[in-house]
Amino acid sequence: METRPSPLDDPAYAAFAWARYKRLMWWMAGASLLTTVVCLIILWYSAGSLPLLSMLFTAGGIFLTVMLGAALMGLVFLSSGSGHDEAIVDPMADLDP
Repeated sequence: METRPSPLDDPAYAAFAWARYKRLMWWMAGASLLTTVVCLIILWYSAGSLPLLSMLFTAGGIFLTVMLGAALMGLVFLSSGSGHDEAIVDPMADLDP
């Protein structure tokens, strides 16, 4: 079985791809922060005043959930967009169905 080189093995291309990923994550951090603020405002209007600790944990949960989703999807985009997926050798490709 032969291995194919990944485009991410090239340091210049890897730096470009990771810079694009970091830029995406900064944008998503802003979107996550905006989502958190909007959700807290909706929660404030629908449930009334809540204890500070409850609001902090809710804000942290919303922010981290959106950021986790963004990080995982960003890694999928990084892998697919850089050509890294095509460099993987599938050992089951030779088997007949």
